Amino acid sequence: MADEIELKTAPADFRFPTTNQTRHCFTRYIEFHGCLAAKGESNECERFAKYYLSLCPGEWVERWSEQRENGTFPGPL
Repeated sequence: MADEIELKTAPADFRFPTTNQTRHCFTRYIEFHGCLAAKGESNECERFAKYYLSLCPGEWVERWSEQRENGTFPGPL
């Protein structure tokens, strides 16, 4: 995956119809890491990276990355 990812807003997703995008952010983060686990460093996973990076606050991403490294991440990966 490229070191520099151009951020764009994630497309509308019918699973997240409200203005609160917390669940959308979390789901896109999980989808990205699930894609990496299934396909490795693939360009197919880059779109999920763009989505979660445009939706999620940086502090959340940092905390989740630390949790993944420590084996304490609360979601399915």
